[in-house]
Amino acid sequence: MERIFGLLGRRLGHSWSPAIHAALGCPDYRLFPLEPEALPAFLARPDIGGLNVTIPYKQAVMPWCDEIDPAAQAIGSVNTLVRGRDGKLRAWNTDAAGLSWMAQRAGLDFAGKKVVILGSGGASLTAQAVARSRGARAIAVISRSGENNYQTLSRHADAELLINATPVGMYPENGAAPVDLRAFPALGGVLDLIYNPQRTALLLQAEALGLPRSDGLPMLVAQAKAAEELFFGAPISDERCEAVLRKLRQQQTNLVLIGMPGCGKTTVGRALARLTGREAVDIDEAIAARAGCSIPELFARQGEAAFRALEREEIAAAGARSGLIIITGGGAVKDRRNLASLRQNGRIYHLERPLQLLATKGRPLSQNGDLAQLWAERAPLYAAFRDARMDNTGPAKDTARAIWRDFLCAY
Repeated sequence: MERIFGLLGRRLGHSWSPAIHAALGCPDYRLFPLEPEALPAFLARPDIGGLNVTIPYKQAVMPWCDEIDPAAQAIGSVNTLVRGRDGKLRAWNTDAAGLSWMAQRAGLDFAGKKVVILGSGGASLTAQAVARSRGARAIAVISRSGENNYQTLSRHADAELLINATPVGMYPENGAAPVDLRAFPALGGVLDLIYNPQRTALLLQAEALGLPRSDGLPMLVAQAKAAEELFFGAPISDERCEAVLRKLRQQQTNLVLIGMPGCGKTTVGRALARLTGREAVDIDEAIAARAGCSIPELFARQGEAAFRALEREEIAAAGARSGLIIITGGGAVKDRRNLASLRQNGRIYHLERPLQLLATKGRPLSQNGDLAQLWAERAPLYAAFRDARMDNTGPAKDTARAIWRDFLCAY
């Protein structure tokens, strides 16, 4: 009998689990989206090989399990099921192993720390168990109601480690943050269990504050590795985990191009699209299509403010997606809000070209202004946005290759 492997949940449209498990050695791993009434019959299937379980079934499947690992029983939720050769359905919680590896990889230790956990659902139960097992001196669970809630955060200002176990800030609600990290002056690190986007608003603030941090993708990969070991009874090295994580980062991270008007962003972006096979999103082209006129016409009719508002919306939409090449306009850096939109899933490349070589035709601010003055105003903004800078005085294909080499080395 052929056995089935996959992810069991209710809504699984954006799951990365099949790609992760395929990379770990299970190419037949599938998604099994089910409504609650279908759960009993599905769990009775004799051909179950191994299943991961996600929202909202991590607790709901437990009554149908013949045996539950004591650690998972103590946590109160399971996420990995295996039907043995004897027909029994056994359950474990590999999320705990995933969270432990995620924290270790970020250089964060629980021992002797006060840990604040945002959220009280199934993910929070795992976080609490890990914090206890790793020697946290105190654990505060913040929920929307009860003694510890978001209105009484000040009593936990001494928190040293914060874990976000809520969906606040997760795609498609990008940009939201459950708390302001400045409320915790003793904070030494942040773990966000969300993995899409790569950098939530919470993690972007942690980055700005210089705090050690991690998104949830390392946890997702490590729990999948632990599940695969249970599925097939064979160990998988942490090095394999790192390789899968690196591959996912390379596949999902956007390449973002910024720079002065006329520095060649569009040409290089198209060269990158040809080189990588990725979709290129040109923000100016998207604005023109939406406005139904050219950029110079839009400036003439409605002014720069109207253009910048459309630009901000298009950048937010593109930045929320993954695996793109995003070509921005020269003035995108003028709005600080665009940085969060571009950084959340992207690595930002600043293309540089001498002012005398910049094209000005069809560019309202360049054509009618002082380029040297424009550069003086924008140079510090480009520096604040960029992850790397690239000279673009040679052929576009050479610049594209240099960006791609840097990108592959960065992840």
